[in-house]
Amino acid sequence: MPTYESLAHFLRDWKGLSAAQKAAFLVAVAQFVTDLRAGQGFRRGLRVKRMQGHPDIWELTWAPDGRATFGYGEPVQDGEPHIVWRRIGTHEIFHRP
Repeated sequence: MPTYESLAHFLRDWKGLSAAQKAAFLVAVAQFVTDLRAGQGFRRGLRVKRMQGHPDIWELTWAPDGRATFGYGEPVQDGEPHIVWRRIGTHEIFHRP
């Protein structure tokens, strides 16, 4: 099972989301985890890709204007990816990913 942690910026951003936005993100995260477990790449609808100009930061689309940024941290469990959630919100988070 992949492990994760959330940075302080992510937690502050999370508090500002509506209940509908939080629900949409959680649906996307369930798909994200399923794809991580399968090890075959991410489904196209999540639009997971590296951020331009930030080689260690990735972005995930969870709604038409819903984005989250993350990185890969040191594994907590052998053989399992560790995700570090950095920011969540609209395209505005890309100014400070």
